[in-house]
Amino acid sequence: MTPADLKRLQLLAELEDAEREALAPLLEPLDLAPGSVLFDEGETGEGALFLVEGEIRLASSRTSAATRVGPGTALGALSLAASGPREARAETTSRCQLLVLRRSAFRRFCDDEPRAACRLLEAILRETTRLGRAALADAGVDPLAGDD
Repeated sequence: MTPADLKRLQLLAELEDAEREALAPLLEPLDLAPGSVLFDEGETGEGALFLVEGEIRLASSRTSAATRVGPGTALGALSLAASGPREARAETTSRCQLLVLRRSAFRRFCDDEPRAACRLLEAILRETTRLGRAALADAGVDPLAGDD
């Protein structure tokens, strides 16, 4: 993929072309058929997955929540900085093309491009915060309300 192609991926959009160019060789392509399981709920995350084409269903047995995500979505990006269990099962609903950024490759990127790596982590934290606030709102909780 070219740096311009990588710009279509939400978390990589803020990086400069030269930074995306430095990241591109660290991304491993992964093509999956419909019905393929990317990971199961509870498995330890080993890196981020960027969905280039296709659709993935995410489902949590713990919360009974389910959703579908499409191109541009990043899955498991927090595992680049900290290992932990996956919160949901991810299964392809169509043929999917993904790019995988393993934690070890991300650490090389941190060494080579520290400012870009910091911007990527900031984007991951913004997206995580956005998703957390959306989940709270869906549950009827105002995250900004005080404890009166």
